[in-house]
Amino acid sequence: MNPQLAPGRPGPTSLSADPWQTHAGIIVAIRDETPGVRSYDLRIVNAALRASYRFAPGQFNMLYLPGIGEAAISISSDPATPDRLTHTVRAVGNVTAALARLVVGDQIFLRGPYGQPWPLGELEGADVIFVAGGLGLASQRAAIVDIMRRRDRFGRVTILHGAKTPSGLLYTAEYDAWRRAGIDVACTVDAPEADWQGAVGLVTDLLARLPLGGATGILCCGPDPMMAGVAKGAVQRGLGPERVWVSLERNMSCAVGQCGLCQFGPYFVCLDGPVFRHDRIERLLAVRCL
Repeated sequence: MNPQLAPGRPGPTSLSADPWQTHAGIIVAIRDETPGVRSYDLRIVNAALRASYRFAPGQFNMLYLPGIGEAAISISSDPATPDRLTHTVRAVGNVTAALARLVVGDQIFLRGPYGQPWPLGELEGADVIFVAGGLGLASQRAAIVDIMRRRDRFGRVTILHGAKTPSGLLYTAEYDAWRRAGIDVACTVDAPEADWQGAVGLVTDLLARLPLGGATGILCCGPDPMMAGVAKGAVQRGLGPERVWVSLERNMSCAVGQCGLCQFGPYFVCLDGPVFRHDRIERLLAVRCL
């Protein structure tokens, strides 16, 4: 990483010395997750780059389709198997819609990883609560899998996941495995369907039912109002404001702090985030977007 790109900020661990250089990857598997959302497993073509690639839970790659553009997508696979990178994507724009038309065996380009990860090292020995709204769980899945492998290093671990409807809940096929690993999973929806037996309401309602010890860490990803509500509710119950982390989604074009599209007050989300300690950006989240 060229230190001239972002003086004073920690840079990402890139696939190469040039953070702008893309590298070819092959789609080796595609899974439908929820309506309009798919997971793509990618394998870096270059064997040396594939062997050296490493990422931390919470980081993202830039996925590039020539002639169409790039999109910043969280890496949702196991950090212990970086030779097979999973990205869970909702088709909502030019790049992601084009990605949705690809099939296994097609080529895509990527660069990364970028960004600041979830603070799992800091949370060892503590209770951990993941709070996810909709596709926000994709940015947390790598952390969940990492904790499963090192389960004895953490206290109680809970996943709270909310979606508009039951069909919008992400990774449902994995919930049993998470529970077998000693992780509690609770889901809620806004609009229940006929066979839904779970909770109805906001994900903050689920959080309100959980005990919060002083060392609890909350990792949150979803719409900004939801994350602000989670943090506010936790602090009102006595949790230190420094014990809540959020992952922001912003328009990221360069991923190296040059284009300015993801500037967030004094921060660049691509460099200083996407994971932030909530108390450091609380006042910025309170600013109404026009």
